[in-house]
Amino acid sequence: MNHELLKQVIFDQHSFIRNFEIVDRKCNFDLDANYVVVGLRRAGKTTILYKLVQELIASGVDWKQIIYINFEDERLDEFTMADFNDILSVQAELSDKEGWFFLDEVQNVLGWEKFARRLADFKEHAFITGSNAKMLSSEIEERLGGRYLTKYITPYNFAEFLTAKNVDFSEPATLATKESGKIRAAVEEYFYYGGFPESLNRLDKRGYVSSIYQKILLGDIATRNNIRNPNALRIMMKKIAEAVKDELSYTKLHNILKTIGVPVSKDSVIDYIRYAKESYLIFAVKNYFSKFVEKETTSKYYYNDNGLINLFLTKEEPRLLENLVALTLKNRYKEGLYYLKSQNLDVDFFVEQEGLAVQVAYSVSNISSTRETDSLIQAAKSVKEAKRFLIVTYEEEKVIELAGITIEVRPLWKWLLER
Repeated sequence: MNHELLKQVIFDQHSFIRNFEIVDRKCNFDLDANYVVVGLRRAGKTTILYKLVQELIASGVDWKQIIYINFEDERLDEFTMADFNDILSVQAELSDKEGWFFLDEVQNVLGWEKFARRLADFKEHAFITGSNAKMLSSEIEERLGGRYLTKYITPYNFAEFLTAKNVDFSEPATLATKESGKIRAAVEEYFYYGGFPESLNRLDKRGYVSSIYQKILLGDIATRNNIRNPNALRIMMKKIAEAVKDELSYTKLHNILKTIGVPVSKDSVIDYIRYAKESYLIFAVKNYFSKFVEKETTSKYYYNDNGLINLFLTKEEPRLLENLVALTLKNRYKEGLYYLKSQNLDVDFFVEQEGLAVQVAYSVSNISSTRETDSLIQAAKSVKEAKRFLIVTYEEEKVIELAGITIEVRPLWKWLLER
């Protein structure tokens, strides 16, 4: 690879990063470790690396030590595995100090993992990003042999969304009429269009989210996995969106598709779900009470951004609300998220390590004896780990005392901002 071209790519990137405005996001790196940064397309992985570069420069690192290369740059279309060594040579030409290597969308180059292992073995500072299923956590561990830590990046949470929109959400602001009104207006946008960072500046937000979805569906899933019937995949993803809130087994989903005339085998349905999870498009929540086999075959599925699931739904606010609660709980608590379902118990979510039982109801007006409260009362009696009982609504707030337990009813915008 021509060294002058590589330097041009690097210096152009420096110029861009210098002037890039960063929305503050809580994402800490151990600078003695190497990282692979993964997540949904357009979730903000590159921006996270820009922020890290700016922090390194502020700490005294020289720009010539920063080797930032975006492998989606068309000038690198002919870059191959044999060219990676030129990156090390160029870094040595630019500075006699240690280099900081940032390889963005490096999965575009076949054999990238060999160079990544060499960087780690040579004790270089390396940070790698990837969007598609070639950068799965499981595959990274296998390919990189434990040399890198994995950092998972999501679209904006609601606090980050408000920060990006310059909306004050401090405690005084949440109590003031005008300021809290701005937060309520922002939560409506977040509810329908999700948290993709670049969508905030788009007039056609739905169109932008749709373009991301098509790239994931056709690129990261269909093309990568050589799916011969992408239409079956497309219809299946729509049916999963329409079934949010409901349990789905592989068999049930296969039967739904068969009923509407979609020619796809049950094995293909299983594969398609795995591909969608691997591409960070959807995630599964399991039943806390299920046996191992049932946990593997039956789940509730949710999308990793509300803008994505809203592409499929019309006037389905309760499903949108549950999806947003699900992905917030997953991102907030990581592991240990379940739902509770048995013969006389149906609770939308249960966070084991917090003892938190959560119901989702768009409205609880005129609530008396309902599914939401009855199941929380039953959970208090039968699940010894359950300690806190919560109903998330779109905008209502109250406290319900029933059968010796306290049930908090929290409006979505306040709950999303809980620390």
